[in-house]
Amino acid sequence: MAILVTPQTKLLVQGITGEFGARHAKLSLDYGTQLVAGVTPGKGGQSFEHGGHKVPIFDTVADAVKQTGATASAVFVPPPFAADAILEGVDAGLDLVVAITEGIPVRDMVRAKQAMTGSKTRLIGPNCPGIVTPGTGKDSHGGCRIGIAPGYIHKKGNIGVVSRSGTLTYEAVWQFTSRGVGQSTCVGIGGDPVNGTSHLDVIKLFMADPETKGIIMIGEIGGSAEEEAAEWIAKNGTKPVAGFIAGATAPPGRRMGHAGAIVSGGKGTAEAKIAAFKAAGIGIAATPSDMADTLLKMM
Repeated sequence: MAILVTPQTKLLVQGITGEFGARHAKLSLDYGTQLVAGVTPGKGGQSFEHGGHKVPIFDTVADAVKQTGATASAVFVPPPFAADAILEGVDAGLDLVVAITEGIPVRDMVRAKQAMTGSKTRLIGPNCPGIVTPGTGKDSHGGCRIGIAPGYIHKKGNIGVVSRSGTLTYEAVWQFTSRGVGQSTCVGIGGDPVNGTSHLDVIKLFMADPETKGIIMIGEIGGSAEEEAAEWIAKNGTKPVAGFIAGATAPPGRRMGHAGAIVSGGKGTAEAKIAAFKAAGIGIAATPSDMADTLLKMM
């Protein structure tokens, strides 16, 4: 079952002819993702070829959706144009837009989120590694990989992973796979202060997914998203959840890595998030290397 994407999801890539977009389009094809279209303005009518696949390129997302039936997109578009690329996917009626781009101006994202109000499109990101639902083939190929996550580390199974950090997403996934434990879906929601999908959004989907039996939630300093998710879990959680909060040693007022990873006004501290996790009965990994073991002991 998984969440948000399945092996049947039809993907288009915005910015498929750029170096970064092309590289990850190839890796998604290699993983078995149904990549049905690319979009690069001015290059409609051309094709993107890799490994025996011939993917048509369109000038607009609307044309790509109309011709191929694509339902999801990956945005590999430079920061000044990325918000408009997101909104192009919304206007075309996509179910899911995954914005990989880092450095989109906050003002642009505020405008984009306001414009998305009332639409059916879910946004993951920006500044995120994307989403992977592993398949059942060799090395879990035949699943759906949207974004930049290394597909080979995934294994089909029943652990849901949601994280603000791309690197820690990969770390958690590999810990489980190394122990022979697979994942239902892995969602990197990104580290920007204005994003589309929160920890709580994903937690609710995992709780409702019969295939997911346990959940890893990885957060970091800044904002209150982790506390909000923990509060909901305390009242409504039906499955074991373990987590890790990054940035415990970060000095107040200094941004650490992600644009949203900053403690200001006394809010968003690691201590507050860890306390919220404890209050909600969420297992707390002392270090990143303890994430899988912490959840597996709970299960």
